[in-house]
Amino acid sequence: MSSKSSSKAEVKSGSGILSQIAKSHTTSEYERLHERIPFSEYLDRVIANPKIAALSHERIYNMVLSHGVENREINGEPTLVYKFFENELYGIEDSIYALMKYFKSAADRLDTRKRILLLHGPVSGAKSTIATLLKRGLENYSKTDEGAIYTLEWQLDNEIRKCEMHEDPLHLIPHNQRARFYEEHGVYIEGELNPKNRKIFKELEDRYNGDLEKVFSHVFCRRIVISEQDRIGIGTFQPADPKSQDMAELNGSIDYSRIGKVGSESDPDGWRFDGELNKANRGIMEFIEMLKADERFLYILLTLSQERQIKTPRFPLVSADEVIIAHTNESEYRDFISDPTKEALMDRIIKVDVKYNLAVDQEEKIYQKLLSSEAKRITKHVEPYSIKVASMFAILTRLEEPKKMTLAQKMKLYNGESIEGFKEKDLKEIRLEAKREGMFGISPRSMVNIIANTLISDEVITLNAFAIMHNIHEALTHGRFPKVSQEECDRYLDLLDIVRKEFNEIAKAEVLKAFLASYEPAMEALCSNYLDHVEAFINNDKVKDPVTGEDMPPDESLMRSIEEKIGGITEARKEQFRASLMASIGSLMRKGERFNYKTDQRLRRAIEKKIFEDNRNNIKLTTFSSAQTDSENLKKLEVVKNRLVEEYGYSEHGAKDLMNYIGGLLARGDITFD
Repeated sequence: MSSKSSSKAEVKSGSGILSQIAKSHTTSEYERLHERIPFSEYLDRVIANPKIAALSHERIYNMVLSHGVENREINGEPTLVYKFFENELYGIEDSIYALMKYFKSAADRLDTRKRILLLHGPVSGAKSTIATLLKRGLENYSKTDEGAIYTLEWQLDNEIRKCEMHEDPLHLIPHNQRARFYEEHGVYIEGELNPKNRKIFKELEDRYNGDLEKVFSHVFCRRIVISEQDRIGIGTFQPADPKSQDMAELNGSIDYSRIGKVGSESDPDGWRFDGELNKANRGIMEFIEMLKADERFLYILLTLSQERQIKTPRFPLVSADEVIIAHTNESEYRDFISDPTKEALMDRIIKVDVKYNLAVDQEEKIYQKLLSSEAKRITKHVEPYSIKVASMFAILTRLEEPKKMTLAQKMKLYNGESIEGFKEKDLKEIRLEAKREGMFGISPRSMVNIIANTLISDEVITLNAFAIMHNIHEALTHGRFPKVSQEECDRYLDLLDIVRKEFNEIAKAEVLKAFLASYEPAMEALCSNYLDHVEAFINNDKVKDPVTGEDMPPDESLMRSIEEKIGGITEARKEQFRASLMASIGSLMRKGERFNYKTDQRLRRAIEKKIFEDNRNNIKLTTFSSAQTDSENLKKLEVVKNRLVEEYGYSEHGAKDLMNYIGGLLARGDITFD
């Protein structure tokens, strides 16, 4: 193809893309999101659906609820799961529950809405993520019919005057009518017209000698879409050098282009109500690292939080309806509460602790989410359990040493795994004993750095657990984890040894599972044989010998050889266990279901151990011998390797590494398959 024709093809392709983009933004959709209606029609809509006039806290609460709520059991406890957060935040259900308690009470217009919501916790603990989610959620919610929001604008003689603060048109309802409006229609009205709107209202009122019907004929209501980029309903403030940062960032500034026309700095038209607090009206005001801000920037929040008003120079207090969300780290919060001069501000804060996640599976989801972002290009195969290893290490650094169990057991218990000798009530007690857990340790951000460094390493062919553990060790020994003392480094190295031992067990199970897949018919047969003997034992019956056909008593040695591999099934408890097993089989049969060795996890593990014992020498010979020259053995090895690749998600290189690693551990006696 010539360069000329190639250019035409590119133009055509580009036109197609532009056409596709244009079709996704239809005129009708634009008109729906920016419709303009008379004030009287707006009142009709509000009366029909009071949610349109919801205050900011209620609006956010409704937004979260619109995504659905479920009551689920997490770690043995009934937990409210808010679907709005569930694919974005992992393992911090307690923090989300506390957050939604705040919004529920604030939505009911209790005094909590007159408080600053302070998200407090360690670095990289999802505080800013929560704020971002709420902002994005509110933006999207305002585009739905359920979340529609309107502001007033004035149709004057030769111009349309828009409201800088996007305030609620209901502020036009006189105070002496608001109580009746609430009683009759259930619509609560709060706030006053801002100075510019009040000036227009007074001018029209004077023009028409107080005839409000004629004044209202100039009022239209425009639908708006909450947007951080367009500074509609969302404001953001980040502390900087107090010497160069001006209060105008928060409450606006003099409009020098108009001051000559209006003649006074105290004229509303001579002021720009475009500070972050003004623009956040009807939505969210986010204070990033709030406690780092200079005092003068904080004290404006006293009036805003308690009175729902902004103090602006030369003007009366300006009404503002916004959720103030701030976040801070633990060290800054400690300094803040120890300062007696901050008592007034402290009294207006509701603190929600946003701790690190403490469940390995949830930590994996955090890293997988970060790795699966469409902005990232992963060019190396991610081997199974490589992310789990990083997650286990991170979780262990966040746990306090338990009194009644090992740290590894505690980690598993927090992950919802059953630990012999411990029950759900023990978990509650353990959590109560360790209230600071999750407020310290390695952050998800630091672990993502480890994973990223492993991915870009030229020495690593695939992202695997061995490379992750090596890079964690390197980072600890060379001081690459920020703000980690030497004492903590030493402790973390011990925790890495725990992770390595846990991975050895996982790797052993993976290889064993790949081998045992070849023995599945044998395991089914062994289970069936065992159950025949158990049934005969319970019914005081005989079993037919499969070879001779003779009636034989149940084989006690066979039954005990399996039951002894199930923890806690002693000679004294064997009869109770067998009766329970038969009852389970009967229950399944009544439901039309079939029992097999995989139905009961304890029995499955016992059957696998028994099969392995019976084939131990064969497995060792064909897999882990250092002299693999026998072609038959090599074929068996290839079958295992292919199973690891095709069924368990390993790359060929990763499968070979795993088999060699386990072979080395067995050869040195570091692990056994007992």
